[in-house]
Amino acid sequence: MSRYFKLRDHMSIPGRWVLDGPFDEQGTELDSWQFGNGQRIELECVPRFTLSHVGGAVDFSQTGLGVPVVHGRVAAILGRLAIQDVQLLPARVEGQTEPWFILNVLRIIRCIDDARCGEVEYWKPEDGQPEKIGQYSYIHGLKVDPTKVGDAHIFRPWGWDVAIIVSDTLKQALEQEGITGMKYVEA
Repeated sequence: MSRYFKLRDHMSIPGRWVLDGPFDEQGTELDSWQFGNGQRIELECVPRFTLSHVGGAVDFSQTGLGVPVVHGRVAAILGRLAIQDVQLLPARVEGQTEPWFILNVLRIIRCIDDARCGEVEYWKPEDGQPEKIGQYSYIHGLKVDPTKVGDAHIFRPWGWDVAIIVSDTLKQALEQEGITGMKYVEA
């Protein structure tokens, strides 16, 4: 059975940068949430990212609001593996001339294995958000049911779209190419 991993930003790399943004050409911050809902996006600008902490570039970063930014090397691997479940939106990163992209994960799969997760909580009527009742409000130790994933190599789990999940196949390809900035937690 295939293994899956939650993709995390490896923040403990010494001397690494931290990105802020995305911003448009006038410096107005773009809506970060649009990059996590599994929908194709048409932007009217090339988003740019600034450095909130100056340091060495890594191939994968997430902003404070979870927008994934990847180097062109990551885009090349996704292309080589013919992964169609992503949209790569060209972006600019302060001080960089190489190609960068926002990684917009398009596939969302209903696959969370509540029984195997460390802890799962749902929105309740007393939480005062009636539109969210029954949806996940908290997950610790996220686990996916591999039998529900199918042939996906990168996706977000339905109900917990803050997570990006990658297959063991994609993880190995990224590791073999020496992609930096990624941390993998088995899901």
